[in-house]
Amino acid sequence: MKIKNIFSYLIVAIFALQLVACTNTDTEQKFDQTPTERTNAQKKELNDLLLSSEYGWKAIYFTDSTQLGGFTHLFKFLPNGKVNMASDFNTDTKMYNSQYEIQLGSTVSVVFTTASRIHLLSDSNNFPTAALRGKGYLGDFQFLYYGQDKEDIIFRTNRTVQELRFVKATAEDWSDLNKNAITLNNINGTATSPLFRLLVTNDGTATHNFDFDFNTNARFGEATSLDPTYDESYNFGFSYTPTGAIAKPAVVVKGQKLANFIFDSVNNSFVATGSDGVSATIKYTNTPPTLTDDYKVLLPGKVGARFGYFPDDLTAGASTNSQFFIDELAKINASLPDGITLGSVQLYLNHSLGNFIYYTFNGRSAVFHYIDVEEDAVGKKIIFKHKSWNGNTTSAAPSFLASFDKNLVNASGVYVKKENFRLTYANSVYTFTSSVSSFRMTTWLL
Repeated sequence: MKIKNIFSYLIVAIFALQLVACTNTDTEQKFDQTPTERTNAQKKELNDLLLSSEYGWKAIYFTDSTQLGGFTHLFKFLPNGKVNMASDFNTDTKMYNSQYEIQLGSTVSVVFTTASRIHLLSDSNNFPTAALRGKGYLGDFQFLYYGQDKEDIIFRTNRTVQELRFVKATAEDWSDLNKNAITLNNINGTATSPLFRLLVTNDGTATHNFDFDFNTNARFGEATSLDPTYDESYNFGFSYTPTGAIAKPAVVVKGQKLANFIFDSVNNSFVATGSDGVSATIKYTNTPPTLTDDYKVLLPGKVGARFGYFPDDLTAGASTNSQFFIDELAKINASLPDGITLGSVQLYLNHSLGNFIYYTFNGRSAVFHYIDVEEDAVGKKIIFKHKSWNGNTTSAAPSFLASFDKNLVNASGVYVKKENFRLTYANSVYTFTSSVSSFRMTTWLL
């Protein structure tokens, strides 16, 4: 063998021996601890991390971004397994004390061991939609530790194995969390807020309107184009901030991702702004995004029809009843003498006695409000015009009915919709919605 080749082989052999030596050293270092010692080291590492942040940690928890929004949680870990916690799950953003443990299962994890704010997302009896009945908000209270990314702690949720990041919290995160609750109220609205929401996108040259069906409990919305020629839709959840809401996934308009919706208090809207005139706006309206001809069943000359709302049956529990309507009912009962309550609100159209709203009571005689019926063909509404109370054309409205009744009988009219659901029975369900207030009543067609 030539000297040159021998030298080359020697070099390779020496290099291989060095690699083996390094590998053996690494292996020895890696396994110089017992399994128990390694586990305890990992547990200490995680616990030290949790205790290391001056103001604790913040996690925005999207348990399932395909049907739920995000919930902000703040954690301040303390010695001896104590943790102070706050969240914007609802308007109660106060800090509560709880307990946690560092446990070992498939990996090291942090487990919140006593009832706390994080458990609101895992309570199976507390569900935001019918599809999540018995499942709650799909949340976890055990998070598996997967290391660090710069200053963030990386966890995976125990149930769905999705990534959840703990980022270092600031003093402002704690002091401003109550502002998230203000945003929650702004987007949920009050009992008198308009019932309908629109998403309006602007691509810099044209605007497009979408019916925005937003579930306030789930913090999730579905936007459907109101223009049948415009094939676009958006589904996204919201997490709340002191100034607005963050959409996940972002709303994409002309290639721009719009996620940060800032609350505009002047126009009572949420606006995400891009560049070159691109924007997305969520606004509220008393006009249903989609108008129907369902009101025509009430017009003069049609077959007699009777619609009824009853406080003691399934119409009372319908989700389509607005809070304002429920409050107006309560005002009636509060104005009545003890022992007398409202029994029903019924609308009779094209009856042999005429057209009238029939108020029945438990404990007193019924009240007839006779009306004339007109069509608003342009606005696709029905207009109920006052004719008489109990046949007396000079009588004023009974004081206990005046506030309620004006939501049905006024010059602006009422929207009528035949709903696509049933309340157990085969009867069609119709809703009556004021065009000037957030009053919406659910009735049977009887």
